[in-house]
Amino acid sequence: MDITIGIRDVAGAVNISVDMTTDEINNLVTDVLTNHKPLVLTSSDNETVFVPADALGYVQVSGASQRRVGFGFA
Repeated sequence: MDITIGIRDVAGAVNISVDMTTDEINNLVTDVLTNHKPLVLTSSDNETVFVPADALGYVQVSGASQRRVGFGFA
């Protein structure tokens, strides 16, 4: 899944691809916000991102883009 994290008072966003389901991400973000602990995500490339709960502006989850092969005629 591709995740875009908006951080308060920062113009840019953090983009990360993770090997998690939408439900796992939703549960993690809910737990982070409920318990005021940092959001910790490890990407598919083994990079780790830490975002303090109070700094979260938004979290957008989108399905991993599939690569097309061929000419793409439908």
